[in-house]
Amino acid sequence: MPVPLFDTASPLEPLRDRLHAAARGVLDSGRFVLGPEVAAFERELADHLGVAQVVGVANGTDAISIALQAMGVGPGDDVVVPSFTFYASAEAIPVTGARPVFCDVDPETACVTPQTVRAALTPQTKAVITVDLFGNVAPSEEIAQDAGVPVLEDAAQAAGARRNGRRAGGFGAAATFSFFPSKNLGAFGDAGAVATDDGDLAERVRMLRFHGSRDKETFELVGRNSRLDELQAALLRVQLPELEGWAESRRGVARAYADAGLGELVGLPQPVDGAKPAWHLFVVRHDDAEGLERALNDAGIGARRYYTVPVHRQPAMASVGSGIELPRTDQLARTNLALPMSPALSAEQIDEVVAAVRACASGST
Repeated sequence: MPVPLFDTASPLEPLRDRLHAAARGVLDSGRFVLGPEVAAFERELADHLGVAQVVGVANGTDAISIALQAMGVGPGDDVVVPSFTFYASAEAIPVTGARPVFCDVDPETACVTPQTVRAALTPQTKAVITVDLFGNVAPSEEIAQDAGVPVLEDAAQAAGARRNGRRAGGFGAAATFSFFPSKNLGAFGDAGAVATDDGDLAERVRMLRFHGSRDKETFELVGRNSRLDELQAALLRVQLPELEGWAESRRGVARAYADAGLGELVGLPQPVDGAKPAWHLFVVRHDDAEGLERALNDAGIGARRYYTVPVHRQPAMASVGSGIELPRTDQLARTNLALPMSPALSAEQIDEVVAAVRACASGST
């Protein structure tokens, strides 16, 4: 049977009536931006994460740039960021006037380490962005201690993950989320949030998301229009109580892949020490990832390589990325391959994927 790379619809099917009711409630209320649904979602997500405050914004990219601005990052500053990540993690830095400085990752975890960050620090480093890539959880606490500068945790792919008993999004001076529809906690459009224990930082984020104003009359900062819609907040509120169960199901799929012998065929992703990943994507490694991708897709198995051109090699980053050598990033860009992952993935589908990898892996080289 065909097995898709993503299955976002099946986990939502039992919630259909509640989602429809939430949407109707917003339509009937006549409140569409920064209303009671946004305020309630911010409180509920803060409680879920174990942080003091959450501020909803329009999308995950805005969340990063707004959080950096609220942390005081600006022109003349450097921000260390991994190159093996989605482009937005670095794209959000120049918006503040700061310069991205790219660092390497650990190929087995796909996350930055204190050592890879340390190698990229400059005298102008004002902050470090740690990315909880593919639902793993980067060692943000250790990096903050080692680097001696604030850390912004990009948890866009890690909703539902934990490390050392704390939830992803609870590390660093602040953390950011994307609720793009394909994420572990997905809206029905664009949406994002900033989470923090720092009340002053949260207040600056609130101002920056609304043109730099507290009251629509006095504009204290040069901000932007980046507000979370009531509709998206209402739909996210329906899903939030399901997140823990979905994350545990994802971890169960990862265990089933390992128990079925997938690690004999490809390199399995490894959790960061102390982490319980939420496995937004299940990304393995293979020397001929490109050939294996083609063979699996031909066999009806969803498979996709990610970030094959790392951010520091993207044309828009030529002025800051030229000449940088990040060998482990290049290795992971060449060898990574995402296999199907969903809370709804069945045992039969898991066996189908492993059998297809077994059949295709030898023939792809």
